[in-house]
Amino acid sequence: MALLPDSSYPADRPAPAAAQANEAIRALVDATGTDWSEVEAATYEVLLVEWAAATRGDPDIIEAA
Repeated sequence: MALLPDSSYPADRPAPAAAQANEAIRALVDATGTDWSEVEAATYEVLLVEWAAATRGDPDIIEAA
C-alpha cells in the first residue's frame, strides 16, 4: 500500500492533520525513546494510523482510530 499525500496540499508542505500527527509522534519518541510500555506502543499505533490517514486525506480512518 502506497501512502500518498493529499493532492490539495503542495508536496513540500504536509497537510495540517498529518503535520499534527507527525509532531505528536515526535513528541512521544522524544519523551519516551523507543522502549515503550504497552500503553505507549498503543498510543504510537493510533498516531501512526492518524498520520497515514491524514497523508491520504482519509477522514474515516482517523475516526476509527
